[in-house]
Amino acid sequence: MRELKVDLGDRSYPIYIGEGLLDSAASYFRKHGISSKSPLLIITDEHVAPHYLNKLEAELSAGGFKVATATVPAGESSKSLNMLEKLVTSALEAGLDRKSAIVALGGGVVGDLAGYVAASFMRGIKFVQIPTTILAHDSSVGGKVAVNHPMAKNIIGAFHQPEFVLYDLKTLQSLPPRDVRSGLSEVVKHGLIWDAEFTDWCDANADRLLALDPEALGYALYKGCSVKANVVSQDERENNLRAILNLGHTIGHALEAVAGYNELQHGEAISIGMIGSAKLGVRYGAPEEVYTVTKRVLERCGLPVVLPRHFDVDAVMAAMMHDKKFAEGTMVFIVPTAIGKVEIKPDVPVAWVREIVEELKLEVQG
Repeated sequence: MRELKVDLGDRSYPIYIGEGLLDSAASYFRKHGISSKSPLLIITDEHVAPHYLNKLEAELSAGGFKVATATVPAGESSKSLNMLEKLVTSALEAGLDRKSAIVALGGGVVGDLAGYVAASFMRGIKFVQIPTTILAHDSSVGGKVAVNHPMAKNIIGAFHQPEFVLYDLKTLQSLPPRDVRSGLSEVVKHGLIWDAEFTDWCDANADRLLALDPEALGYALYKGCSVKANVVSQDERENNLRAILNLGHTIGHALEAVAGYNELQHGEAISIGMIGSAKLGVRYGAPEEVYTVTKRVLERCGLPVVLPRHFDVDAVMAAMMHDKKFAEGTMVFIVPTAIGKVEIKPDVPVAWVREIVEELKLEVQG
């Protein structure tokens, strides 16, 4: 087992990464002071529940915890105010109180949604992240929790840190291939923003990662979580440095919104967005390899680098105007200056962004 720490003073917490950790989940709950007298609510989705819900519920119940469960439809559309209200109803019906905890068992959607339930219920109760996807190695760390509005992704949210993150690598073996590919987008992102050597490693080991080789996967997720933990420890509330984690997200979030949160998976949209950011970086004077390496590694991981032709550029631009990073006629972009290095550009002209989006429709998938 590997262990990392998100260093936030008295709100610091560990990330545990290893195989078979669900088998001893109750011991981690006790170790971190989760009350066994107040009920817990496990929130999961319809894809994850058949695989792991009964196992986790039985393990926690055997450990002396009172457990209630709620299962939501799989997919980004569950990150809604309507679903938030339903889950608060579930929490009230289960008798949760101020000493209770919410447990997020699933991918990024479940983690964001369950975390926001925890942040808002009784003005904030404890929660635990138990990610079951590769993508969630990013979203489960850092305390950003949110739901979507039909016009903008993650626009309704809070910062609410988990008590700990329990990452059982065995849960990844049941992922569909598309989810594996989508998850690798955020793994590659961590290399692109922070670590050129790790980017090269992802390029060389893409086949092993796609095949869910346990050794390669464990290493990649440890490296990715390390970058996220390092950045969040320095800038919890995205006052400056943490914004670099948004590489590819300004365009990517707009694509998700235009697609109605169902056509493109998050990692697929971010992959296309990172190609756009790489193009922007070259415009600002970065070496051409910023674009060529970014495209090569993402393609090696089976990810899209082309904006589907049926996407309307006006609609994509309109969605970006609702992004939290848009202000006063310019946009904030995370722009690569080299592989493993990025900078925050606070005043990218909207006209440039539009040209990049149009170029993405003409991109050729290699």
